[in-house]
Amino acid sequence: MMNKKPYYITTAIAYTSGKPHIGNTYEIVLADSIARFKRFEGYEVFFQTGTDEHGQKVELKAAEAGVTPKEFVDNVSGLIKDNWNLMNTSYDKFIRTTDEYHEKQIQKIFKKLYEQGDIYKGTYEGMYCNPCESFFTASQLVNGKCPDCGRECQPAKEEAYFLKLSKYTDRLIEHINTHPEFIQPESRKNEMMNNFLLPGLQDLCVSRSTFKWGIPVDFDSKHVVYVWIDALSNYITGLGYDADGNSGELFQKFWPADLHLIGKDILRFHTIYWPIMLMALHIDLPKQIFGHPWLLQGNAGDKMSKSKGNVLYAEDLVKLFGVDAVRYFVLHEMPFDNDGVISWELMVERMNSELANTLGNLVNRTISMSNKYFEGVVKDSNVVEEVDNELKTLALETPKKVIAKMEKLRVADAISEIFILFKRCNKYIDETMPWVLAKEEEKKERLETVLYNLVESICIGASLLEPFMPETSKRILTQLSTKAKKVEDMQQFGLYPSGTKVTETPEILFARLDIKEVLEKVVAVKAEQGIENKSETSQEVTKDDIKEAAEIDIEAKPEITYDDFAKLQFQVGVIIACEEVKKSKKLLCSQVKIGSQIKQIVSGIKAYYTPEEMVGKKVMVVVNLKPATLAGMLSEGMLLCAEDADGNLALMTPEKAMPSGAEIC
Repeated sequence: MMNKKPYYITTAIAYTSGKPHIGNTYEIVLADSIARFKRFEGYEVFFQTGTDEHGQKVELKAAEAGVTPKEFVDNVSGLIKDNWNLMNTSYDKFIRTTDEYHEKQIQKIFKKLYEQGDIYKGTYEGMYCNPCESFFTASQLVNGKCPDCGRECQPAKEEAYFLKLSKYTDRLIEHINTHPEFIQPESRKNEMMNNFLLPGLQDLCVSRSTFKWGIPVDFDSKHVVYVWIDALSNYITGLGYDADGNSGELFQKFWPADLHLIGKDILRFHTIYWPIMLMALHIDLPKQIFGHPWLLQGNAGDKMSKSKGNVLYAEDLVKLFGVDAVRYFVLHEMPFDNDGVISWELMVERMNSELANTLGNLVNRTISMSNKYFEGVVKDSNVVEEVDNELKTLALETPKKVIAKMEKLRVADAISEIFILFKRCNKYIDETMPWVLAKEEEKKERLETVLYNLVESICIGASLLEPFMPETSKRILTQLSTKAKKVEDMQQFGLYPSGTKVTETPEILFARLDIKEVLEKVVAVKAEQGIENKSETSQEVTKDDIKEAAEIDIEAKPEITYDDFAKLQFQVGVIIACEEVKKSKKLLCSQVKIGSQIKQIVSGIKAYYTPEEMVGKKVMVVVNLKPATLAGMLSEGMLLCAEDADGNLALMTPEKAMPSGAEIC
């Protein structure tokens, strides 16, 4: 038996500061589809993922939670691993940077680099972004803020150890220029070269002394190893790399990595800092680093944010759609080098048109006709007509097309090729009209051939589908009483054993969904996430609140009758999402849940409330106001506010806990 060619693929390790959303989950599913496809092609794959567990942010969050940092990361790492398992990912190793072996090797690596002069001790003075745990010079800031996350940076000065990036810059530039596949997509390579490498690199701070939750520098207890060396080195420590030269068999077999799959926002760390660290350690560089785009949410294509109430979690999507449907959504809707958008409406549309109709209906119809006309026995009677050739040709070309797409990591395009085959099968049914053939006894063998061609084509498509939708692939092939085809079995049409009996009871692979019902469930999901149950501040009036302030008299308006007043409908609403109106300096756009309905309301309160402050508030709403367009956005009601003599606004809120939708009377 020939030895399989090794293939090593990694994801970035997830930071344990909180629960991962579907944008984070996308990366592990993408990597899993590539790993599964490489196994399908005959490679011996080692697929590594894991969690990054040290740092100041973790230390602070643990303190807020009243637990030790280790207890905090144990919990979050468990949540992340559960999420990866939920999505049916086939990783071979889940590494944690708190693993004993990893921590010991990091200390060895740090000491080795220090002793050979690649790390030196100095003082850092500049700007620091706490959320990113990154240092920047003033010139690197964008509009005075962090260039990575856009948040405020604070001046910082501390003793630190530094890695000599400048020593290896020319060598790295040469490597990138002579290895065009090293950084992909091409646009990412240009960004790294033009924005960082060519202007010149400053040496990198690789230790911290202002917090304790990290791997101690064993020869200087005041310092802990910073994230760059700690987290990035997981790619080699996970294989058993030993800085003393006693690396294990996995490292010998699988390094250098074939693919580091990472988000585009951490490309600089992986394509500049990491290669230079490896050069300093005299280790070969990875073959390719791919910076995938972001998965955005909603029709507006916003980055997911809790303040906007638009965060999607894998477990919630799985409850509504199922694991394989969610895998399909995130893989198929993500372009090769541009951000992808996922929305509830799009997911329902794809579920109904692609999964339920194109695929599910095809499999169900084919099996049902096999049972109806031949008691489930699929036989190739070889009564061929011209119309068969196009289907057979496409069925044999599809594996080649999918392999070509996957070779370039164009996963969405590979899935599209498979569904082109499924759509061609549906067209073939319309062309051959099996129900018409069944009416004539002399057409029996022709009907057998038609159904055989369909089953064989579906088997090829289902086998190719396995890396992307593994359970769906298995369910289809099980119903057809066969196993997945190997890549070498797809060079010839007609290998499905003639005379095989398919299942008597075909199952519904994907049920069609009603968008209104789904959106109603979405409201429940948001409530479960705690958006509606956000604790409200007490509004009891204390003596300190009762101050001698100027009373306000306003000009009286004409009297109205009770009947006039009764025309207005006031209800309690809860704000489940809020964002700034981009075209306005005054307006906020809120999504307000009022009973079972959600209304979009635009209000001129931007000067008094941030979007983050708005989310979760119970408010008083005029709900039957005629809709109006403000700054290009539809407003379907009005939030009631009080205004003082200086024009300051305050939202009117219920004094006691009242349910969403309660009438104000």
